[in-house]
Amino acid sequence: MKDYKKEGNIEGSLIIKGNLILTGDLTVEEEIDVTGCIDCNGYFIKAGGFIEAGYSIKAGYFIKAGGFIEAGGSIKAGGSIEAGDSIKAGGSIEAGYCYGIQAGLSIICKGTLSFGLKAFAGICTWKEITDEEKTITCSKLEGGGVVEYGILKETGESDTVEITVEGKTKCISRQSAEELNLI
Repeated sequence: MKDYKKEGNIEGSLIIKGNLILTGDLTVEEEIDVTGCIDCNGYFIKAGGFIEAGYSIKAGYFIKAGGFIEAGGSIKAGGSIEAGDSIKAGGSIEAGYCYGIQAGLSIICKGTLSFGLKAFAGICTWKEITDEEKTITCSKLEGGGVVEYGILKETGESDTVEITVEGKTKCISRQSAEELNLI
């Protein structure tokens, strides 16, 4: 088996079939593809290619990808979130209170979108883009940030849904309800 570890960084692709929990930084020259969650309590998650997780992506400071960033659940960074392509989350997207979000193409999340400074969507420099490719779609924009470039589309959908079972009503995440085929 080839050892890809060199000076604390992983060169090549990181493909994990479970969860990845880090206490330091993660830098990968190509792709990060994880079927579970990516949780980095250290400084940052950075990939030259894409970052993809079946569940959530979380970093103490920033998340940066040369390609797309995609999570089945939420994406959360203590600092900025940046992608050369699109950013997509099945849940919410949250950047640090005084940071922003930047995407070469669209930003899409089923939950709330929160950032403290500015958001840019559709700043692609390698092709002509459509209005759809520069759209920021979320249930609701929160956090006091401003969409500096892009088209904001708030759907008004909630992150949670009420489910009644045997006369008892519970609030569960929309993502969980969809996974269980309840809605």
